[in-house]
Amino acid sequence: MRYLPHSPQNRADMLAKIGASSIDDLFVDIPKDKLIDGLPDLPRHKGEIEVERILSTMAGRNASAGSVPFFVGAGAYKHHVPASVDHLIQRSEFLTSYTPYQPEIAQGTLQYMFEFQTQVARLTSMDVANASMYDGSTGCAEAVLMAHRATRRRKAVLSGGLHPHYADVVRTVSDMASDAVVTMAPDQLASENIIAAIDKETSCVVVQSPDVFGNLRDLKPIADACHANGALLVAVFTEVVSLGLVTPPGEMGADIVVGEGQSIGNALNFGGPYVGLFATRDKFVRQMPGRLCGETVDANGKRGFVLTLSTREQHIRREKATSNICTNSGLCALAFTIHMTLLGGVGLERLARLNHANAVKLADMLKGVSGVEVLNKTFFNEFTLRVKGDAAAIIEKMAQVGVLGGVPVSRLLPNAGLDDLIIVANTEVNTDDDRAAFVAALKGAI
Repeated sequence: MRYLPHSPQNRADMLAKIGASSIDDLFVDIPKDKLIDGLPDLPRHKGEIEVERILSTMAGRNASAGSVPFFVGAGAYKHHVPASVDHLIQRSEFLTSYTPYQPEIAQGTLQYMFEFQTQVARLTSMDVANASMYDGSTGCAEAVLMAHRATRRRKAVLSGGLHPHYADVVRTVSDMASDAVVTMAPDQLASENIIAAIDKETSCVVVQSPDVFGNLRDLKPIADACHANGALLVAVFTEVVSLGLVTPPGEMGADIVVGEGQSIGNALNFGGPYVGLFATRDKFVRQMPGRLCGETVDANGKRGFVLTLSTREQHIRREKATSNICTNSGLCALAFTIHMTLLGGVGLERLARLNHANAVKLADMLKGVSGVEVLNKTFFNEFTLRVKGDAAAIIEKMAQVGVLGGVPVSRLLPNAGLDDLIIVANTEVNTDDDRAAFVAALKGAI
């Protein structure tokens, strides 16, 4: 028997209370082409055993990242996560913990959150970090809102190398607040003149490095131009492992640094949950969204931890909160912290060097392939190929022979005229045999 808690009259009363004529009115902000027309093509009802069998069959159509040579990146990366990470986060005291509203009885949770903040601040070379965001894209949008508060301006300039999904989230949030967003044209060659777009109305410039096409960016000139105009530089990354090797954003003058931490401690998981990293300068700390753990001493002089500056939170003084985020990716942040602790600074640098070396090997192997051009002058573990033919069709052909060869740019930017580009990632998990299979499959597909 089905349990439907609300009667037709209950639903009618709730809709009338909020002034909606039907449930469809609740979804008017979603573009029409994103809505499903009618019911999905699934059986209306089945028993538990039948449901499990049907869904398992559907899931079996996917090629998992660990089952074939895998070169997909563009914001989510396959890295080796030690078994000890999953073992530790599944301990009951971690797995069942929640937001520490009563910090005096959640010292263990607060301590690892404090350690997480310390790691993020050191990785980015910033003064202070929060205790995580939902993911990199929402962290990016929060950074833009924070820049608006700090500068009392309402216009953001987005680089053409910013991940399109991050740009979409920024535009969505900005549209709700009637804020201005200037989006530069897609910049696969890292040749844009973003400094020319900065004026006295600009609150922040958002630049990603390595960018979505894999190019490394020198942020120092952009930071100087921002500061000369009273704007802030928001530095973005999607591949946190790169910070083990490249100059961190804080050393190049960034005011706010945000990014995705999935690569450390967290598996791909079909797109989530992930963990957003957020760091800034001391002078902006009271404008920073999310939770902030502080170190103190108790009545007996012993070291302890607290949630501090909590007016930022939705649960206290909501009308003055700096953010509407009401929880955080705590378990994913813990996984990040455990993996980062196991690596240490030396281990992270070794991991980053291995990633870069693997990517260089693949790029060198592709130099002699007819119909293929590596566009990047610089890259970390990801680069962009220009191929002869339709990139999406080539990727599909490669998949048919058991190689997941990357992300066609047309999937991220469908109307940008970049249908011949593929973004390829090569991390430490790929072997020489994987790279050989990639080259062979790409040749065959072309």
